[in-house]
Amino acid sequence: MYRYDEFDQAFVEERCRQFRDQVERRLKGDISEDQFKPLRLQNGLYLQLHAYMLRVAVPYGVLSARQLRKLGEIARRFDRGFGHFTTRQNIQFNWIKLEEAPDILDELARVGMHAIQTSGNCIRNTTTDPFAGVAIDEIEDPRVWAEIIRQWSTIHPEFLFLPRKFKIAITGAAEDRAAIAFHDIGIRIVMGKEGRSEFSIYVGGGQGRTPVVASLIRPFLKKEQLLSYLEAILRVYNLHGRRDNLYKSRIKILVKALGIEEFKRQVDEEWEKLDKPSIDLPIEEYERIAAYFEPVNLQAAPIQNEQVTAREKADPAFAAFKRNNVFAHRVPGHVSVAIALKEPGKIPGDASADQMDAVAELAERFGHDEIRVTYSQNLVLPNIALSDLVAVYDGLVAAGLCSANFELISDIIACPGLDYCNLANARAIPIAQDIAKRFGEQKKAEDIGPLRFNISGCINACGHHHSGNIGILGVDKKGTEHYQITLGGSPGDDASIGSILGPSFPAEDLPEAIETIVAIYLEKRENPKESFLATYRRIGKEPFKDALYNPNALNSGGQSDALEEV
Repeated sequence: MYRYDEFDQAFVEERCRQFRDQVERRLKGDISEDQFKPLRLQNGLYLQLHAYMLRVAVPYGVLSARQLRKLGEIARRFDRGFGHFTTRQNIQFNWIKLEEAPDILDELARVGMHAIQTSGNCIRNTTTDPFAGVAIDEIEDPRVWAEIIRQWSTIHPEFLFLPRKFKIAITGAAEDRAAIAFHDIGIRIVMGKEGRSEFSIYVGGGQGRTPVVASLIRPFLKKEQLLSYLEAILRVYNLHGRRDNLYKSRIKILVKALGIEEFKRQVDEEWEKLDKPSIDLPIEEYERIAAYFEPVNLQAAPIQNEQVTAREKADPAFAAFKRNNVFAHRVPGHVSVAIALKEPGKIPGDASADQMDAVAELAERFGHDEIRVTYSQNLVLPNIALSDLVAVYDGLVAAGLCSANFELISDIIACPGLDYCNLANARAIPIAQDIAKRFGEQKKAEDIGPLRFNISGCINACGHHHSGNIGILGVDKKGTEHYQITLGGSPGDDASIGSILGPSFPAEDLPEAIETIVAIYLEKRENPKESFLATYRRIGKEPFKDALYNPNALNSGGQSDALEEV
């Protein structure tokens, strides 16, 4: 795990001092809200519906126990006792007082954390596989390069005022668990022709108003050339990206307008102009950073454990947890444990201060002091000895974090929606809670099988609804909250954008509509192992659409009065 050096620490502390002065001037009225807005956004502070929200950076989703415990302390002292983990592998605090924001940043700095570039038109947190460094299908640990990108992009003078926010994701495994196809730049570590690892670079992906799956711009790039090639892409975007139209400002619009071949030509032309040796990382510096990510020294152990086997036989809840939330590790006799922050009926992605403390303690006692945040708003303990699994599970039970629904239907990704966000058209949290409760029974959820379910409260798609096998978009229809359903999205290697099923549903009809969709899937699947996505791709959307929009399909009316798809 990377540790801030003296330069990092001094930089963050100086930034805290600057922001304290800016807040004091705002509170005194020496600067207006319009003048203050760009300053606070550069420090992760948003003004939402009811209060300020602070978004804290968790670089590539990696936390130490000390850092997680500090986040719990901040939740307790400065918020309402909880934090919200996001799809950018960060954490948000939704009830912040402006006068206390500088104190929070000071507290974060004490444990090597900050909120720099978590907002604004800049390069945001680079995300990656939550199982990086321990996954059995991994070619190379992508966290090293995520840290290199973090250092390169932080307050980069050319890229602090881009046409729009910019997101990068990187994966180093055979299976894409970082959704690289839905990012402005997606990076995949692959084996090159010479038998050494290289990068495949994708560009122009994204969700929001115009969802796009990224295009491959370069199949093989030597790793030592990464930073200069990224700089060339960003220079082309910075030069030509639309600043006159918010809805056409993302790089995906530029790539579509130029076409991938012309965009690639311009990138290559710009790349040739660059002084690459002054940008690309010297091998000595790469090795220095890589040393921070040396694997934990784990001793191989038997892959079976008598205590675990006995508990599985005696405790169905533990057996379900092991089936769904425990994953293979590169070192025999060890596992990675997913902690689903999605107990049916609770707010997706939220963790209380006490729960953060509990996970921090488990990481210290059993997990070699490391926690991961996933883009699906969950946590992972990546290094757990199989012999400690029962103790870890019991600790999670005591903390109320034992839901055995990781990547099942009730593991819903949801944005804060209209409960907090002033951009939202509709609520997302209560809809997610209601649907999760309906599918909360363990046997029912496991019978349905793996199913990615996403909800966004507006077209900005912070809940990644376009990539959900089932996606829900909240819309404002004549002053009332309605919800549009999409089917067939996928964030993985087979990345796809969900298709709109038909007219939107009022909130009271939506849960029953989802039950109907699931019922059609269970009826139509060829066998219990055929996933929802596979079934959908085989039979198409018509059977689902027919069931939903037949007047006899739902008990409650009102959904068929609109002909347009809103």
